[in-house]
Amino acid sequence: MEALVILGGIALFYALSGIKIDREYQRGVIFRLGRYNTIKGPGLYWIIPAIDQKTRVDIRTKTVDIAPQEAVTADSVTIKVNAVLYYRILDPNKAINKVEKYQDAVYQTAMTTLRNVVGQNILDDVLQNRDKINYKVQEIVDEITAPWGVEIERVEIKDVEIPVAMQRAMAKEAEAVREKRARLIKAAAEQEASIKLAEASKKIVENPAALELRRLQMLTEIGAENNTTTLVMMPSDLISLAKQWTEALERGKTSQSSVRINRTQNLEDLHQDKIK
Repeated sequence: MEALVILGGIALFYALSGIKIDREYQRGVIFRLGRYNTIKGPGLYWIIPAIDQKTRVDIRTKTVDIAPQEAVTADSVTIKVNAVLYYRILDPNKAINKVEKYQDAVYQTAMTTLRNVVGQNILDDVLQNRDKINYKVQEIVDEITAPWGVEIERVEIKDVEIPVAMQRAMAKEAEAVREKRARLIKAAAEQEASIKLAEASKKIVENPAALELRRLQMLTEIGAENNTTTLVMMPSDLISLAKQWTEALERGKTSQSSVRINRTQNLEDLHQDKIK
């Protein structure tokens, strides 16, 4: 009886030792007598103790931080580039049986590919067209890791470290470009302003009262800015009146000269009559 109890306990322990539980994001690669058998999980399942062996695989998306890599661009500029890689396991069987330590294999592949792709582009493309480089690295790495059952979801360049001398040169170039743009904008504004002033002067000539309105507007603007500068200005009406007076005086002088000439001519005619 005691022997049966002992054998029953051993059988129960043997049966219970084969019970396995995997979480939703885990899979179990089962080897039977050293040969691949099947993939089980998630949840509760049973394997044959001492005959079956299980290797647990996490199928969640993993993040790999690629350390800064020194690379020489196509225009011979030495830079340091670091990136982040996202990948996940699609086939646990291949990830275990096709490559040893798939984590290290993915990391080394991504690091080498990143350095090679950066070396095929000039510095401006690395700085401005990161999306193109990211896609190229992802495409190459995914092609290499596909036989391992690994899918590359995304590659992102985090930072590009440029030499200090190159940074100063780029800053000078950017400053020169901005200065050029500012001068062109200023010249275009002055040209447009001159055209508008010419049109305004024509309107003022056609309507002199507009000059007085403009003068009043300038006085209002000066008062609003709390400016203490005093401007001595002559109203446009006085200017017009002075002009009229000047013209009248000129006409008066002309008429007086005409009267004197007529009187002199009359005296000469009378003198000639007397002589006759």
